[in-house]
Amino acid sequence: MLADLAGIGRDPTTGGYRRHVWNDADMLLREWFVGEAAARGMDVVEDGNGNQLAWWGSPGPDALLTGSHLDSVPDGGAYDGPLGVVSSFAAIDRLRADGFTPSRPVVVGSFADEEGARFGIACAGSQLVTGALAADRALAQKDRDGLTMAEVMAARGRDPRAVGRADWLGDIGTFVELHVEQGRSLVHSGAPVGVATAIWPHGRWRLDFCGEANHAGATLMQDRHDPMQAYAATVLASRRLATEASARATFGRLEVEPGGTNAIPSRVRAWLDARASDDESLEHLVEQVVAEARAASDLDGTSVEVTAESVSPAVDFDVPLRDRLAELLDAPVLPTGAGHDAGVLSAHVPTAMLFVRNPTGVSHSPVEHADDGDCEAGVVALAAVMRELAS
Repeated sequence: MLADLAGIGRDPTTGGYRRHVWNDADMLLREWFVGEAAARGMDVVEDGNGNQLAWWGSPGPDALLTGSHLDSVPDGGAYDGPLGVVSSFAAIDRLRADGFTPSRPVVVGSFADEEGARFGIACAGSQLVTGALAADRALAQKDRDGLTMAEVMAARGRDPRAVGRADWLGDIGTFVELHVEQGRSLVHSGAPVGVATAIWPHGRWRLDFCGEANHAGATLMQDRHDPMQAYAATVLASRRLATEASARATFGRLEVEPGGTNAIPSRVRAWLDARASDDESLEHLVEQVVAEARAASDLDGTSVEVTAESVSPAVDFDVPLRDRLAELLDAPVLPTGAGHDAGVLSAHVPTAMLFVRNPTGVSHSPVEHADDGDCEAGVVALAAVMRELAS
């Protein structure tokens, strides 16, 4: 199944994937999901948010949900998300081959827009299902071409009026998401599969630095109101502050206006991704970064406005479920600094996560990888979890 997905949305130049919600690659992935479900006699339902659900057994209460997502960050890897969906189908194949019949409904989910690469809000599909993200706010979000989510969904034949809370969440009794590890904890432990304990709080903040456009050659350095200088100072400060706090701060996206090589910019729009071990530490880190940005802007006679686009609090996964699965699989437990749909749903249903070893720890990159043997171990582990929870 991973081989079948390998060519969908892959950029021939970078080798990375550009599977952004509702683009052509995403539409092909949706067709693939429906086809895999149909091949197993599973009925597929797509909710108003674009999330796809394939049911093993009739839809009903106390269902066991597995799966992950199929979209990617710009130039992402092949495993982040798809491994969880593929492994869910493969685990069902193993159980069926053993003659197992679940005593509760089992459903494989593919959540829409987990990465938030197109409209800027991570885990949009799962946040809409739970009501954590308001439908009107989501529908008004624009992509880089200026198209709103509502416009894009309508162009793909979906009804924007159906976006929002979904009734199917009330039928879910447990959610277990398998994911490639985005780090090296399992490399150090020597185990192919681990169980998650928690997700660090994290979020995205947009910083708009505004100044005065001018000529790059004719304007003296002391006469400039250059927002790029304040931005650069903020990047350096964020590295220092995050390092001191054992936290994470990343500026990975930047837009410059007017964008001329020989012109001082009038505006620099930058996105901060910040993460920390607890909510208080994250709040303090962002406050410090913003203070540094304001100080740098004041120095250059520019200004900065800060907008919180998406903030997720700390998540502690269901402890009895976590301990039960760790004992069942004889697997180590580990936290993660990455966000997941499991983190969103954990506030509503008992939730757990399984991680599959990543030999380099690299993720959100074309070189992201998991060995075939470890992927197989992940399928075996997920099948064991399904058998345990659906017996």
